[in-house]
Amino acid sequence: MKKITITEVKKTIVSNTHKFFKMRNLTNAEEQIMQVLWALEKAFVRDIIDKLPAPKPAYNTVSTIVRILEKKGFVDHIAYGKSHQYFPLVSKREYTKSYFKDFLKEYFNNSFQKMVSFFAHEEAIDMNDMEAIMQMLEEQMKKEKTRK
Repeated sequence: MKKITITEVKKTIVSNTHKFFKMRNLTNAEEQIMQVLWALEKAFVRDIIDKLPAPKPAYNTVSTIVRILEKKGFVDHIAYGKSHQYFPLVSKREYTKSYFKDFLKEYFNNSFQKMVSFFAHEEAIDMNDMEAIMQMLEEQMKKEKTRK
């Protein structure tokens, strides 16, 4: 039988909790740090700073943001003496899905059609992208029909 660590249990609990409660959106600074953590999977504050674009924020600034992310349930850590190695508890996919659902609800009344129409009228989607979207939708419709 596989041994499960306390960290893995905490990660599972927090991950499942996010599915039942509305996930809070991140500030720009928090999201930038999460992008680094998602890419690295685990990191010390110095590792995060190294991956951030110039001008580099101060160590204390990044450390504070990471602790805020930890309080929000997005991040946890493993302590190595006085050092902490941080890792994401919320996957990039989970966050993206939650963020997109909120975006669609807030700006387009939960209508994917309204959103696509908006971007098409604003010429934010070129013909190649529109064709790719149409192809994906057609493939999804075929899959749905074969399930029935």
